[in-house]
Amino acid sequence: MTGTILVRGARVPQRDGTLSEPVDLHVVRGRIATISGTGAPDGAGPGVERGVEPGAEPDTEVLDADGRVVLPGFVDAHTHAEAAVFEQDVQLAMLRQGITTVVTGQDGVSFAPGDRTTYDWASTYFAAINGAHPTFAGGSVGDLLGTYHRTVPVNVAYLAPHGTLRYRVLGAAQRPASDEEVAAMVGLLEQAMDDGACGLSTGLEYVPAAYADERELVALAKVVAARGLPHVSHMRGYEDRGVAALDELMRIARASDVATHVSHLHGPARDLLEHVGGARSGGRDVTYDSYPYLRGCSILSMVALPTWLPLADARATIDALRDPATAVRLAEHFAGLSDLWPRITFASVPGMEWAEGLTLPDVAARLGRSAPDTVVEVLTVTELRASCVFAQPPTNSPESVRTLAGHEAHLAGSDAIYWGGSPHPRGWGAFARLLDEHVRRGSWSWWDAAEHLSARAARRFGLADRGRIAPGAVADLALVDPGRVRDEATYEAPRTPAVGIEDVLVGGVPVLAAGQLTGATPGHGLRPAAAGSAARAVS
Repeated sequence: MTGTILVRGARVPQRDGTLSEPVDLHVVRGRIATISGTGAPDGAGPGVERGVEPGAEPDTEVLDADGRVVLPGFVDAHTHAEAAVFEQDVQLAMLRQGITTVVTGQDGVSFAPGDRTTYDWASTYFAAINGAHPTFAGGSVGDLLGTYHRTVPVNVAYLAPHGTLRYRVLGAAQRPASDEEVAAMVGLLEQAMDDGACGLSTGLEYVPAAYADERELVALAKVVAARGLPHVSHMRGYEDRGVAALDELMRIARASDVATHVSHLHGPARDLLEHVGGARSGGRDVTYDSYPYLRGCSILSMVALPTWLPLADARATIDALRDPATAVRLAEHFAGLSDLWPRITFASVPGMEWAEGLTLPDVAARLGRSAPDTVVEVLTVTELRASCVFAQPPTNSPESVRTLAGHEAHLAGSDAIYWGGSPHPRGWGAFARLLDEHVRRGSWSWWDAAEHLSARAARRFGLADRGRIAPGAVADLALVDPGRVRDEATYEAPRTPAVGIEDVLVGGVPVLAAGQLTGATPGHGLRPAAAGSAARAVS
């Protein structure tokens, strides 16, 4: 980037909770060069420095902040955007919330590394979560990151997905890995880290990761621990199973010395935070992300089916669902889920699109079938490519969600899934909702907002030149109207963009102006920083 931009009259958050008087940010070649004006501290304010006054340059573009708050572009710590990021409505959804970097490769299943067979498996099993990449069909993590170079308006970081590694080595095997197979996975993970992965993700409620034992997980965790990067995990259970699931992650952390990041933590906050706090006070590096909603979203097969079915093999699972012998055993499993059925709303149902947005009981009534039989029908028709939104059980609560979001170990993640006719609104509103609930109507300062929504995730994933407002930092910037910012997406109208953020820069390039996409695509596939250095972009 060779042009310069002057962001004029912005207010910058200070560590003491105040906002600066209006200052000017001078952006040169994609980075903040100086911060000047009567409100700019003389290097005393954390994250804000006066710098050297720039000379007047005739080609400088002026962006009038008009007193809006300037925040470092938000880092969505958990999103399923590796394919969706190419869609313009998704780009608008992100940028209208101030999101400039997304961390993908979540829950242990994604597109790389692997050959075409591995890619086909991942894009089939997680079809309703990750979709299909428009140009990538197998290859290395570096190859995948390269697809984002100057093709999208936001930056994309990527976690090496354990389930994908496992499938490449073991296929759909429903058993622990042998020593030789673990060694093969370790080798694949080491290459993935060399190619730019920012950590390891595991999805322990999904297959084939559900079949992994702790020996396998510790061996892989040691690889990322040696590089100072985290093990990011969808745990084996949440809500009333959350504490036991956290125990497993802490055993892995003690055995490997890995930093641990828990995906989309939800449940009884007092019990969970007592566990997190105990681990942190004992020297463990533990963080988590969460989203501000009481409903989740996932593939229907994970929500409704037991892992003794061959879920990593869609064809084998469909055959099993049609087998009368399986039906007898499955009836026992379904009997324990009677409280779940009323809480399910269909999000994506290819071939039965009329069901999207309807509850499971409503669809069952239209089909004249029981709820369990309807689940089997939907999974069979869609070849397991169905997803659903589901209300979480009473062990979660609005107060629990607020408490988890206020903790020092928290950073924001939308867990956005963008596919289907009735997706969860979190992909369109999570970050705006956090600003509305915790800054406009809560106890966060704007400094706190920058920490929760940007800085902590940048540190967690090694994005060392992002997440701060300071000379030398990459100019990923969001201008926030403090009196207007809020989410407008609902479960009935989930694809409604947020309001209150109308101007966003990525790498010093305007990507959102007056609330609309500019068409600029300065995004990169981001590699984590080496210790003490800046994050690198894949070119």
